[in-house]
Amino acid sequence: MIYKLSFAVALCFSLCFDLCIAESYVLDDKVGLGRTFDGIGGLSGGGATSRLLVNYAEPYRSQILDYLFKPNFGASLHILKVEIGGDAQTTDGTEPSHMHYENDENFFRGYEWWLMREAEGAVDRFIAAVPFHPCIKLERLPWAFPGWVGHGKNWPYDFPDITASYVVSWILGAKHYHDLNIDYVGIWNERNFDSKYIKLLRYTLDKSGLERVRIIASDNLWQPITYSLCVDQELAEAVDVIGAHYPGTTTVIEALKTQKKLWSSEDYSTFNDEVGGGCWARILNQNYVNGLMTATISWNLVASYYEDLPFGRDGLMTAEEPWTGNYVVESPIWITAHTTQFSQPGWTYLQTVGHLVHGGSYVALTDSNGNLTVVIETMTHDHSVCIRPPLLPFNVTAQNVTFQLKGSFVSTVISDGSFTLSLDVDEVYTLTTISTGLKGTYPDPPTSGPFPKVYFDDFNVANPSFSEAPDFADQTGVFEYYINLTDPGPHVFTLRQVVTQMPVTWATDADQTISIIGDYKWQNLTVTCDVFMETVKTGGVFIAARVDKGGQSVRSAKGVFFWVFADGSYKVTNDLVGKTVLAEGLSGTRAYGWHTLTLTVEGQYATGLLNGYPLWKDAVVLGPKNGWAAIGTHSFELAQFDNFAVEAK
Repeated sequence: MIYKLSFAVALCFSLCFDLCIAESYVLDDKVGLGRTFDGIGGLSGGGATSRLLVNYAEPYRSQILDYLFKPNFGASLHILKVEIGGDAQTTDGTEPSHMHYENDENFFRGYEWWLMREAEGAVDRFIAAVPFHPCIKLERLPWAFPGWVGHGKNWPYDFPDITASYVVSWILGAKHYHDLNIDYVGIWNERNFDSKYIKLLRYTLDKSGLERVRIIASDNLWQPITYSLCVDQELAEAVDVIGAHYPGTTTVIEALKTQKKLWSSEDYSTFNDEVGGGCWARILNQNYVNGLMTATISWNLVASYYEDLPFGRDGLMTAEEPWTGNYVVESPIWITAHTTQFSQPGWTYLQTVGHLVHGGSYVALTDSNGNLTVVIETMTHDHSVCIRPPLLPFNVTAQNVTFQLKGSFVSTVISDGSFTLSLDVDEVYTLTTISTGLKGTYPDPPTSGPFPKVYFDDFNVANPSFSEAPDFADQTGVFEYYINLTDPGPHVFTLRQVVTQMPVTWATDADQTISIIGDYKWQNLTVTCDVFMETVKTGGVFIAARVDKGGQSVRSAKGVFFWVFADGSYKVTNDLVGKTVLAEGLSGTRAYGWHTLTLTVEGQYATGLLNGYPLWKDAVVLGPKNGWAAIGTHSFELAQFDNFAVEAK
């Protein structure tokens, strides 16, 4: 039986016996088996890539989750990797830490807990009907840390006992509060790995009863970790998996010598059109054919963040419109299904895998109980370019291939021991004895549409499901729902910026905190918000329009920023850093009092109101012409926001 998926995303059945000349390939388990398959996964985080997903209404949110996780339906992912939020910008936004401060613990911040529960639930419901199906594996990795972990330095490993305890507390909290069993913990940083920390983490895990949790290191590059594993026995005993990011389907000899599991622990990172689907198809096969990698994890799981942030639409599918409910099941979902629906973690690769003579590759896996799955890809160069690393030229042409079955497959798979196929270019074929695969479908979601032009949020949610307010995307700092029990007035429920120290991060956090919202195409609009500064004299807050950058680029964001300060002054700037001043003067604003700010931008001019009265007008806007609305603070400081409103023309 052959499952064939073309880029028209049509799942069909076809058998092709061609009498023309065909190259011959052998599938044989008698010569021995290859490495054990560990699965295909997706990554939520690194950072804030699932931010908009939690705001989807039902049934659309559950439908999206089914396309990602439900076995024998869509992508049927085996692994979910999530970020341990570190209160820092880690690509497309900030995810909250479970410990903003040293004496603080809260295991209900953010949406990753919810996502892990939903992923496990989708698989558990299936297992109830189909026993012996493997559970989904959960992996976590910190991209960043709260500032207190680094003791004022942008480095988390000078005090490895503190960092290890911080990470282990998250794993313990996952089990205690959410009944989540974390299977893998990754160790990653941009500069290097720290062998002392890895050993201490292993010790701390074991001491905490977490012997089953496996360590992936360095979850970045093959070297220098592989060399260190070869010369440091204690380190080798601590590390279970060598993980590499964007390995280009190849590994290094030293990694193979370690006999460790090899994973592409972050890969893909490519726009999810047909070329992106081709990239994913090629690397899923060739990561094993070329590099003996037994797991591949996509960054990212689902493109559920504002598309104009860095790496827009780089997920396996797209879900970026919770305000309409629209989502798009992109080609990488079905590319994934070619492997995940017809093989499971614990299956074994055959040694007889490789490249096709006229381009493309094939892998074969068995469950050692008579089942066999073969996945063939014939991706051409221009149809399979990934964002990284660079792809050298190669040629693929249509071809006929004959597969000769030997060993135990001769009698159990096909009676005459061989079959011939005609392969076209830019296609993926799955040949399998498994008969349970399904191209799952739901009715079409609602039509795509822009962010509402009129928007209001008073944050009056007594028991919020998530710590983040709908549609706000924190770029630096963390803005959380806050209940001010000491305030009997109208501002009991607010949104509060809670990070008071620059985090430890590899990305470029701005010195100011900022959360964006809305439509990047907005030009003429009015933004209104009540603000409350909690830092005497040096405190400051802003509202903004036409903010043109976020994510890793947020530090250089331009727009129209209306600031008021606790020292009684105001300023209007054309940039987040506050260097290009359009207007400034006295405002009379102070800490520990509520003020209403109103910013109107129309054409080349901007006007600002304070508490309903004009504070400044007709400031000349130097640019940009469009962008998001935003709120934020002058520095990493406590401040509150309420009654946020936008009206765009």
